Amino acid sequence: MFKIAIVTDSNSGLTPIEAKERGIFVIPMPFMISGEPYYEDINLTQEAFYEKLQSNADISTSQPAVGEVINLWDTLLKEFDQIVSLPMSSGLSKTYETAEMLSHYDEYEGKVFVVNNQRISVTQRQAAFDAMELTKRGMNGKEIKEFLEERKFDSSIYIMVDTLKYLCKGGRVTPAGAAFGKLLGIKPVLQIQGEKLDAFAKVRGKKKAIVTMIEAMKEDIKNRFGGDNSKIHMEVAYTYDRSAAEEFYELVKKEFPNCCDYVMNPLSLSVSCHIGPGALAIACSKVI
Repeated sequence: MFKIAIVTDSNSGLTPIEAKERGIFVIPMPFMISGEPYYEDINLTQEAFYEKLQSNADISTSQPAVGEVINLWDTLLKEFDQIVSLPMSSGLSKTYETAEMLSHYDEYEGKVFVVNNQRISVTQRQAAFDAMELTKRGMNGKEIKEFLEERKFDSSIYIMVDTLKYLCKGGRVTPAGAAFGKLLGIKPVLQIQGEKLDAFAKVRGKKKAIVTMIEAMKEDIKNRFGGDNSKIHMEVAYTYDRSAAEEFYELVKKEFPNCCDYVMNPLSLSVSCHIGPGALAIACSKVI
């Protein structure tokens, strides 16, 4: 039986403390803020990030340096036989592409398996937990990679954006569209099912956006995931406003009773920098 290390990145929302408790290794995602490098959960807290974001600091995301990835792999392979790596979705970053290329170097071939299961934030977090569970079931790295990739669409995320400012800044909304949307109280609902962050609906007001997300998730569970709440990990994510998130979390537990479990975590900063504070998200992952 192989001794397998599970690796993910901080886009999963796994903090260093939680990751250590779970036996999972986390690569911190880098940010450039006003020309200075920062690393999520190392020298960049959630609070500091949003202070800089709202001060209109120049923020850009990046993928981990190749040297950092290789150094971690080399260190782990002194103790473990294989590594299963779960980077953020290939549709949202080049992180997967780089890791996959590195995994085919001679020294890593057959030892490092990079999973492209299209996850981000709370669903990526659950995928890392699933990988740990599969090691306990006796699967090797290749089998875990294949298992998770075959089930990569067994998750769903809907995100309500509170402000159009950051979508406009990123070019997803025109300045005129942002101004008009603000005037009408438009709250876009975005969707992640697979590779990309896509528009799902545009509704007026926060309450309508929340109803839209909940109804969309009910349809997904019914039509895509078999309709059994007990086979669902139900997840809530948010940006910055924890009190609003807690209220939403209680509503989600009421609307989706008897799920396998419930979790609430801050949304990944790599997504947050494109949508800004005040966002709420509902997500689910099907139990493996």
